[in-house]
Amino acid sequence: MVTRAQIVGQARTYLGVKYRHQGRNKAIAVDCVGLVLGVAQALDIPCVDVEGYSSRADGTLIPALARQTVPVIGTPQPGDIVVFHWAGEPMHLAILTAPDRIIHAFAINRFVCEHRIDEKWRRMIACYRAFPGVE
Repeated sequence: MVTRAQIVGQARTYLGVKYRHQGRNKAIAVDCVGLVLGVAQALDIPCVDVEGYSSRADGTLIPALARQTVPVIGTPQPGDIVVFHWAGEPMHLAILTAPDRIIHAFAINRFVCEHRIDEKWRRMIACYRAFPGVE
């Protein structure tokens, strides 16, 4: 059984990794999907990669997540996946590390970073998802 602490710990091993759209290699670069997939794969959480998506909102993120994760019921916990929207469309993923902190591969910063969820980020939260079977 995978724990939330293991998810957060594994995500933190990505801090400082460079950002690249559709990046999947921790030694080279990852994007937000690559970070979440890499964490899942490292912890033997079943997942299927999603390739060929646009760097712009294209409506594919939520259906792909729905096939591999479960909705969070109640208060989100560290280790949950945070889905953010840009211009009303879900298109960015992060891993919650504390009630008000996330780790994500952020294009603007050009690397994987951890920071506080301020009011700007809070307004962009579309939903929370979780890896199935996590305790």
